Amino acid sequence: MTTITKIALGKNGPLVSKLGLGCMRMSSVWGSRANDESESVATIQMALDNGINFLNTGDFYGSGHNELLVGKAINGRRDDAFISVKFGGIIYGGKFLGLDLRPVAIKNFINYSLVRLGVETIDLYQPCRLDNSVPVEDVIGTVADLIKEGKVRYLGVSEITAEQLRKAHSVYPVTALEIGYSLADRQIESGLLPTAKELGIGVVAFANTAEGLLTGEMKAPLAADDYHNHFSRFQGENLIKNLEKVEVLKQMAKEKGYTPTQLAIAWVNAQGDHIMPLVSMSRRSRLPENIQAMGIVFTPEEMKILNTHFSPGAIAGGTYLQR
Repeated sequence: MTTITKIALGKNGPLVSKLGLGCMRMSSVWGSRANDESESVATIQMALDNGINFLNTGDFYGSGHNELLVGKAINGRRDDAFISVKFGGIIYGGKFLGLDLRPVAIKNFINYSLVRLGVETIDLYQPCRLDNSVPVEDVIGTVADLIKEGKVRYLGVSEITAEQLRKAHSVYPVTALEIGYSLADRQIESGLLPTAKELGIGVVAFANTAEGLLTGEMKAPLAADDYHNHFSRFQGENLIKNLEKVEVLKQMAKEKGYTPTQLAIAWVNAQGDHIMPLVSMSRRSRLPENIQAMGIVFTPEEMKILNTHFSPGAIAGGTYLQR
């Protein structure tokens, strides 16, 4: 199994694994069923055993269930884990109602997170989004206060614009930016990624397979109850054209002896030493495949083919990543 290397999360930041474990799908989110709890805990522990120390969760994943899972998995081995927590999302009945980023709410959220995780300090704490409902200075300033109090170690931000990133960083140094990034979703390359690199901010990249589009397993038409149907990318002719695009990835994967999913992760990994692929897993059986992806190397010609074929805008239709 490939050894997971460590990188500095941002300029002079903490050492973390180059591959991150996204824990969200271990809990019931957006009305989905929760996975087997013992298998989820075992998956987190196996990831830690294999050098994956970056664990990503959110206080609203499963209404706290996800943090409880992570807390159970790291019990007795706190030093092995680097815990990233998102806050601010308000979910009721499986539906996203909006954000609560008031300072008083943030101070309330973190106390519950600390209890559920069973820790005294959260390594990386970040608003899940910024919507201008509360001044950026107040949101970031509150997390900065929590850092001074010792409840948080580093500040992160998630799903924001380049302008918001600069503003947040001017209030308090941002260590990491969490954002969706894949061969199919490259719009951040024009502004947000260069800004993060300029400011010395690490990038935690999720949705590497573009919500399953790049796995090579999706087929048209989708089932009527498939949540993908909400997004234009997966509707009608768009889906048919997009799946035709994926054939190139499938062929390259076949020639290299890997899966399309592995190549999708490997492409993100190859975009820079400051970029961490964040991969959601809920079963131990997925770990070897995803860890192996971190060792895949592309030839210059292969990289040119992928970058040309999946140039920005090549995939028709949008998802929640294009808000």
